[in-house]
Amino acid sequence: MLKPPYTRYDRIYTYHVDGSTLPAPYDPDLIGTWEEDDKTILIFHRPKDELVRELCRKHSCRLFYQADLDYADWEMGREVVPFTVGPLTIAPVWDPGEADIRIDPSVVFGNGFHPSTRLCLQSLVNYRTGLPQNFTGLDLGCGTGLLSIAAVRLGGSSVMAVDHNSLACAVAQQNGAYNNAVDNIHVKCMDIRQELPATGVDVIMANLHHELLAELFREPAFWQAGLYIISGFMPGGEEQLLASLPAAPPPFLDRRRLDKWCVWVLGHV
Repeated sequence: MLKPPYTRYDRIYTYHVDGSTLPAPYDPDLIGTWEEDDKTILIFHRPKDELVRELCRKHSCRLFYQADLDYADWEMGREVVPFTVGPLTIAPVWDPGEADIRIDPSVVFGNGFHPSTRLCLQSLVNYRTGLPQNFTGLDLGCGTGLLSIAAVRLGGSSVMAVDHNSLACAVAQQNGAYNNAVDNIHVKCMDIRQELPATGVDVIMANLHHELLAELFREPAFWQAGLYIISGFMPGGEEQLLASLPAAPPPFLDRRRLDKWCVWVLGHV
């Protein structure tokens, strides 16, 4: 996340260390740490070779990869700039122009430029009129929290934003504060494969890997919402997902693609 004295991202320095229990160092140049698959990725604004070597010595772990790159390359080679979906203009926190939503995109998923996030945003805008006035939502794989914030801007009263990545949860919490939505967005860091949050909401937005979506589809408890916006998969994953649907799923309202990514909208609205 952005912390003083930094107001935007320029070049980032990543260090990949084996082991998922490495504590985050206190350092003003630290952007965040990312734990996954028994490794920890430490991400900084400046090179920190000696600091990371000392951490590895102290905690008996091994640095096996490091890199430095422009922030735009981390973000799929795209500069993070304002964009508009329906009535919403979304901008990074460092942009001086007018915007309905401001986010710190950090180094987690969900800045709005990935096709799956854009498809979810557009679907939420398209089907907003079919939802209750003060609708409730569940954002699975929330990343930056952008979809949760968009739901609140479109009239949602309460959204639970869920992610397994602790950095994503911290970023989503901060972005909620940037947008005066902390009373409406409740961030929870959890593994939905181990525990599924309450799904009796008006809309579920699930932007997840197709294998995780298939697991969710096979859970009867998942199918308690009124509207489902499902993305995070390519056409090659659709057959598995179709086979994982319950015998009587909610009806399909929309199926579309953008740059080889898919979104499904199902429900009763």
